[in-house]
Amino acid sequence: MEIIILLFSYLIGSIPNGLIFGQLIWKKDLRKFGSGNIGATNAWRVIGKPAGFLIFVLDFLKGTLSVFMAQDFIGEPLIMIFAGLIAIFGHSYSAFLKFHGGKGVATGLGVIAMLMPKVTLIVFLVWLAIVFATRYVSLGSIIASVCVPILAIAFAEPVEFILFGALAAVFITLRHKENIKRLSQGTENKI
Repeated sequence: MEIIILLFSYLIGSIPNGLIFGQLIWKKDLRKFGSGNIGATNAWRVIGKPAGFLIFVLDFLKGTLSVFMAQDFIGEPLIMIFAGLIAIFGHSYSAFLKFHGGKGVATGLGVIAMLMPKVTLIVFLVWLAIVFATRYVSLGSIIASVCVPILAIAFAEPVEFILFGALAAVFITLRHKENIKRLSQGTENKI
């Protein structure tokens, strides 16, 4: 059963919502515009706020659904964490896009929402404040992801959740390496 849950988590994570809905509703292939990313930020920039919001919600739900399935069918925190990690991995390395994909931020936030709701709220507010102040989504995403394990420690979350937060923060930061380079050069796109 664990293997089935993890496989489904990967497949759910792999669903390229930005590509599907970008083409289906707005007739745009996000891979050919803006940053070429299929995530919510590029959808926001290329198609508009409603598209960005829709893609964000759908990608967020991939994370929550994966953890929910693991919680409902297995109930072990470690399997819930692995299901969440695999959903993030699926989003970033989609089986439907020749193992390319998004950065994993919205899907990761969905996972955190299921595992650590209090941490999620603060992390989202940190992200929002940074994006509002700087207009750099990438900077907000990196800093917010780094805050996850710190806040998990502050709220005395289980050790497994703290380790998940640290691993997810490293993964998301690495997925933003090009953004970090552009931020340091002053060429990163703003919203």
